[in-house]
Amino acid sequence: MPGISERCAPVVCKFWLVLVAGLVWFCVGVALMLVACFRLYESPWPLNLMIAAGSVLLGVVISRGLFSRIVSRNLGRIGRKPEASCIFAFQGWRSYLLVVLMMFIGYALRHLPIPHYIDALIYLAMGTALAFSSSLYFAEFSAIRPGR
Repeated sequence: MPGISERCAPVVCKFWLVLVAGLVWFCVGVALMLVACFRLYESPWPLNLMIAAGSVLLGVVISRGLFSRIVSRNLGRIGRKPEASCIFAFQGWRSYLLVVLMMFIGYALRHLPIPHYIDALIYLAMGTALAFSSSLYFAEFSAIRPGR
């Protein structure tokens, strides 16, 4: 008999799980970029442009170097799942612990007495990396067919 966590888990087929993963990564990335834009708005004109350009470049490097491997691992995990899986199963439980840690770091950054452009750099780089990496989920979603 299944436990309460198995009976109450929201279930989707793994075809849609890939789309959910891509949407989560994309939406979180865009949200981080918006926060960074509000933080950069307070910086003087040439400085905010240089920070934005450097952050986007750093985000692309992070996306191609680190996050692309994480997405590949997540896609492999999704591929090994049964046809109907929990909607939160697109990444491992350790990744959720990392998300909590990153949220704590973001909270700490916003409340430290540092200039806003420093935390904007981090937010924009991470947001760019997440948004760019979400394209790998969307590419996989468009390549697979339901029931496969």
